[in-house]
Amino acid sequence: MIPIKSESDIRSMRSACRIAATVLDKLCRIVAPGVNTYDLDQEGRKLLASMNARSACFGYQVGNKRFPAHTCLSVNDEIVHGIGDLRRILREGDLISVDVCVEHEGFIGDNARTIGVGAISDENRALLERSEEALYKGIHEARPANRVGAISNAVERYIRPFGYGIIRDFVGHGVGRSMHEPPQIPNFGSRHRGERLKPGMTLAIEPMISLGRSQVVMADDGWTALTIDGSPSAHFEHTVLVTAGEPEILTVPDPQL
Repeated sequence: MIPIKSESDIRSMRSACRIAATVLDKLCRIVAPGVNTYDLDQEGRKLLASMNARSACFGYQVGNKRFPAHTCLSVNDEIVHGIGDLRRILREGDLISVDVCVEHEGFIGDNARTIGVGAISDENRALLERSEEALYKGIHEARPANRVGAISNAVERYIRPFGYGIIRDFVGHGVGRSMHEPPQIPNFGSRHRGERLKPGMTLAIEPMISLGRSQVVMADDGWTALTIDGSPSAHFEHTVLVTAGEPEILTVPDPQL
């Protein structure tokens, strides 16, 4: 069952999501040629501490592995879960996906954005613009009476005509007291699949799109997922509240933070 949040829960989630969005926004402003991803991750750690929040991904455990970074920083063919590294220096024309997931007051805020480093190619710019638009196509379907699959199908229908690869190994998900709650939200599939959406559900919707093939390979670090053909990828994510009417994007930066 997909958890339904109370009014008190939603207030706490709004707070966590504002922090996540604000940190994401500030980190994206720092991205520039010559910056290394370890320093970018450490800046994320400092920003979270200044807002009385903590990284929800730092120490996240899968099997006997714990995630070692405070943010996920994925460059070029890295799709998700990239780890900050002093040796990974951003260069003009790179793409970087910045993924910030925070815990605050017992709730999670989760969001991501892919941006270009300096000037980027027209092909990569189109990939970013279309991947972000796919996110909003999915969000538009996060309405009562729709099934989860309506979100998945909206992303797929928009992306397929461009010939891009839709990553299948990683999906969106419910979010709330934990980082991963039901349901899973693939970026492909029938609009008639999955549970019906109801007000009070909170969802992390996140298209992951490749310029080439959709298959992935894992890096030696055991966390970073890369495109199998080395093609650039894009990742956009918002935490969204299902309401009685229009879906509400919770991950909106707070200019006062």
